[in-house]
Amino acid sequence: MRAEALAKEKSSLTDERAGLLFGLLGVCSFSLTLPSTKMVIDVLSPISVGLGRALVAALLAALVLMIKRVPFPSWQQCKQLLLVSAGVVIGFPLFSSLAMAQVPATHGAIVVALLPLATAGAAAFFSGERPSRKYWLSSSVACLTILGYAFSAGLGSLHWADLALLCAVLSAAVGYAIGGELSRTMGGWQVISWSLVFAFPFLVVPIAGPLLAELKQGTWSTWLGFGYVSVISQFLAFFAWYHGLAIGGVAKVGQIQYLQPFLSILAAWILLSESITIGAIVAAIIVVLAVAKGRSATVRVAKS
Repeated sequence: MRAEALAKEKSSLTDERAGLLFGLLGVCSFSLTLPSTKMVIDVLSPISVGLGRALVAALLAALVLMIKRVPFPSWQQCKQLLLVSAGVVIGFPLFSSLAMAQVPATHGAIVVALLPLATAGAAAFFSGERPSRKYWLSSSVACLTILGYAFSAGLGSLHWADLALLCAVLSAAVGYAIGGELSRTMGGWQVISWSLVFAFPFLVVPIAGPLLAELKQGTWSTWLGFGYVSVISQFLAFFAWYHGLAIGGVAKVGQIQYLQPFLSILAAWILLSESITIGAIVAAIIVVLAVAKGRSATVRVAKS
């Protein structure tokens, strides 16, 4: 019995480490999303950037599903996939693109760092994960730090772009929690692929025409930025991300996202020549230190 318990514990630790590794790969890919969106927002409208990228990704997803001859999901899975689609295919891309039309990518990166806390809350609601008090305490410190930064950077008030970013965070959190849970039975690549395919019929008619017209006016940087958010951010990055959430736990692996502000700020500096403010650096450091304190916090799964 003791040997079995030790083997089970070792397997659990291995899964958690693998989950964190895949999660880190996903976060590294996601970290370029806001800077890449900012690169194209002067040529493409926020709606074209936010929803147009799903059209490109959906075509790739449909091709992969056909090649792999994947059976159609069950009715229960379809209901969950529609929620994932609403969150990560429509909600987050649209709201974050609207915000990028008004604020620097550095500012957006700090506010979007609220995502791990929101994801943990969504995981508790949808997946039955129950993080410990230590987890919630460290995440709350990070949350308050980020809100304080957004408030001060907004000259003393939260403007509509910050509200758009908060809506993006909530949308992604729901999509991550449900998608991570669903990935345990379907596989992460199937979850994002079906989510994209389900959204395609609702987006192609209103979005395809304006998107193509705007892309004709774009430069090489426009095509490069749009290509990144379409192929990497909206599709391939989710292969690693959802797999990590599935094997390592949504709340636990979700904390990796607190590294994203550093990577996004660095990318914005390199790609967009945005200045790195002292406030952004201090906020990011406090956030990461707070989460590091909660790194060893336990996360249990409520039994159904």
